[in-house]
Amino acid sequence: MKILIKSFKFLVFLMISWFIAHTIYIVVDGLSDEGKKADIAIILGSKVNEDGTLSTRLEKRLETGIKLYKNHRVKKILVSGGLGKEGFYEGSKMKEFLVNKAVPDSIILVDNYGNNTRLTVENTLKFQQKYKFKNIIVVSQYFHVTRTKKLFKEKGFTQVESVSPRYFEWRNLYSILREFPAYYTQ
Repeated sequence: MKILIKSFKFLVFLMISWFIAHTIYIVVDGLSDEGKKADIAIILGSKVNEDGTLSTRLEKRLETGIKLYKNHRVKKILVSGGLGKEGFYEGSKMKEFLVNKAVPDSIILVDNYGNNTRLTVENTLKFQQKYKFKNIIVVSQYFHVTRTKKLFKEKGFTQVESVSPRYFEWRNLYSILREFPAYYTQ
């Protein structure tokens, strides 16, 4: 019985250690920006409010994409999101925001069927067949980019960098916890 309890404690210790190491890795990776250039930025969607305005989180992602474009780090921007329960297509609202901030309409691609991270990756690869981009910069919250990059690499697209807005909110704690199982199951 003592050996069983010791084994259980050791297993719990290993699981907690794995969670902590994984969390440190995704936070460090998510906050890293190597300053590289890419053909296109992929900006993942987030909540559009009931009145059609963008959540602050989504605005910060788009502002990050604008900086990438204005600093000549990307030539195009793909915005990806689905139809939210609020009744708005995230991709279309994101494009509207970018155009209103003087980003040329001609460089913005819209994916309104990126209802989750996996679909955004799959839809981006369909755009890639047409637009022939060779490398990308993923733009999302820092806790989300490691999993997104992993999904691209699993689909054979290896030239993936990331940039995250420097925007933090309390819900990040929940999101970091959620990313642990999502990384291994999605």
